[in-house]
Amino acid sequence: MDWQRISEIDRELLYFFNGSDSLFFDSLISTLTNGWVWLPLYAGLLYIVAKNNTAQQVMLTVGAVAVCLLLSEGMAEGIVKPLVARPRPLNDPVYGHLIDTVPGVVSSDFSFFSAHSSNTLSIAVFFSLLIRKRVFTFFMIGWSLFNGYSRLYLGMHYPFDVLAGLMWGGMVGASVYWVYYTIYKRISPRQNFISSQYTKTGYNLEDIDVVICLLLASVFLGLIISLMTIL
Repeated sequence: MDWQRISEIDRELLYFFNGSDSLFFDSLISTLTNGWVWLPLYAGLLYIVAKNNTAQQVMLTVGAVAVCLLLSEGMAEGIVKPLVARPRPLNDPVYGHLIDTVPGVVSSDFSFFSAHSSNTLSIAVFFSLLIRKRVFTFFMIGWSLFNGYSRLYLGMHYPFDVLAGLMWGGMVGASVYWVYYTIYKRISPRQNFISSQYTKTGYNLEDIDVVICLLLASVFLGLIISLMTIL
């Protein structure tokens, strides 16, 4: 299968996911694709790390998260996008007119691969491995996948751009966690968490509920902003 055929499949898949006839969903997706809307979630993640770790462990965790973002964002924006130089769907000189777009959503840089998908999944995988609670993992992975879908809806990326971003982000998150855990074992005393109030990695279940609630609060905030925009 040659690159031309792969590109055709990519475009056909994009047409399925891209856009809708709903002003509400246009507003909602464009709102939720902005990083600032997720500030409550980010605050919750910082809260759970600070609440359940020593100062030294908090610094290690924050440093690991920074490395996740550096590797995922840096690879996408600093290396791969300039090398591949694939136009975003909404900027494609041949097929761009077939893409449903949302007013105000524009970008002049390149498409392959999606930094949104890479960044969010690297964080989701890292924190899922860090906390080890199934319901938390479900919400974090769902958050990342939604961000990937939003890029298709808005015509900012092709499906293969998002898939490549998710693959790279997953590898980054898992690799950084492995390095983090290797260092963590050296600086932290050996502990066994057998209480029903904690995960096996020592995170309080009530604190996990707080993070999930803040994630949902971010979604609710997006809903309110979207409704205000179209009314």
